[in-house]
Amino acid sequence: MSYILAIDQGTTSSRSILFDAGLRVVATAQEEFAQHYPASGWVEHEPSDLWSSVAGTARSVIERAGISATAIAAIGITNQRETTLLWDRATGKVLYNAIVWQDRRTAEICAALKDQGHEPMITARTGLLLDPYFSGTKLKWLLDTIPDARARAARGELAFGTVDSYLIWQLTGGHVHATDATNAARTLLYNIAKGEWDADICALLEIPMALLPEVKDCAASFGVTRADLFGREIPIFGVAGDQQAATVGQACFAPGMMKSTYGTGCFALLNTGTNMVISKNRLLTTIAYQLNGRPSYALEGSLFIAGAVVQWLRDGLRIIHEAKETQPLANSADPSQDVVLVPAFTGLGAPYWRPECRGAIYGLTRNSGPAELARAALESVGYQTRDLLEAMYADWGTTPDGVLRVDGGMAASDWSMQFLSDIIGAPVDRPVVTETTALGVAYLAGLQAGICPAPEEFQKTWALERRFEPAMDQATRASKYGRWQRAVAATMTF
Repeated sequence: MSYILAIDQGTTSSRSILFDAGLRVVATAQEEFAQHYPASGWVEHEPSDLWSSVAGTARSVIERAGISATAIAAIGITNQRETTLLWDRATGKVLYNAIVWQDRRTAEICAALKDQGHEPMITARTGLLLDPYFSGTKLKWLLDTIPDARARAARGELAFGTVDSYLIWQLTGGHVHATDATNAARTLLYNIAKGEWDADICALLEIPMALLPEVKDCAASFGVTRADLFGREIPIFGVAGDQQAATVGQACFAPGMMKSTYGTGCFALLNTGTNMVISKNRLLTTIAYQLNGRPSYALEGSLFIAGAVVQWLRDGLRIIHEAKETQPLANSADPSQDVVLVPAFTGLGAPYWRPECRGAIYGLTRNSGPAELARAALESVGYQTRDLLEAMYADWGTTPDGVLRVDGGMAASDWSMQFLSDIIGAPVDRPVVTETTALGVAYLAGLQAGICPAPEEFQKTWALERRFEPAMDQATRASKYGRWQRAVAATMTF
């Protein structure tokens, strides 16, 4: 049994990747699924789409690799975080669509809690801010909205979970209701210093604690799959939220190391080790990973729109057919125009946390067209990343090691990564293996299975594919970033 199956359940698709014992990719399968927008600022997934796409790609990747399930030593699960589900323990039926992390429907709940003065306490215990992004207020909304849900929850009839918990429940046939520390840390309900669900916060949000899953290490036993799924029971040995899994996959085990992942959103993490740094610049304090009962902490900056801005060019404006068209289009943009796009389609994330904001474009001229919009879209990701890094440096007290490791779909764009290096004024390192999210959780599962080495040995396997060095002069960098800051300020006052 020398293979590891990594399940990567994302915002727009589910993927299954099979790794060998050396953590080399053997086969991949991917399936996209629909996004649902029932109201402005609302984002939902059909739960059956999450499960069917995961089960389907897992079976497909085993078939493509031409192996038997008996050769798989372990499964690792990594997932879109904060997305919230509520289901019946007896039947497994989900009571409402999954409310996606991007969803903003609980903005008024968060505002009311802030007005009542609860945010400092919540931040001190969870490391998070009162924002609709997190699971806690989504769960409160479900309990407030679904008839009899709160009473049924108090009786122990219902289960809450982020996507990892829901998949574990489905894979194990309802035998295991569990999550890992990194996903628990994103719910607004978990005390990251004490390592336990917080009874005071649950009471404040009127959430019965009988709903909550057991919290485990990232490398631990999460039960075994139903034998009928793959032909035999397979142990689930690794679980981590997608950004934490990417941090592990990038081997950012030392304090001061940074990574930024570019998927639907953008998420930058700075490892702070055993030091739980509470941000003074509206970043998040979170758990980077937890092994052997010991959490390692991180500062995180979360952007809601990164790769999604390219999807908007494709699906909203229809000025491209494929993501790869953005790079040559951006190269052809008129250099005399300086169009700025603030992609606050679902609000502004860190370090602003303005859920009510919406997107805006500045600097349009009569000659502005698809090329200028494509360039502005790609540049917006670099600008937002610099916002995060500036806040991180201030909280950490110094510039860490000055190198940013990148991964995710958008990291494949040389144009985007060069602009990122230019605008942050620091090297950007792209690894040979860019599937770092799946790699990270495969490593965690392999660690628990006893076929992967300790972290200090695993980090020696990280390999550089290309380093992007800043080529923009300081005056241009300052001018362009200043223009971005003015655009953000104008967007927030609109």
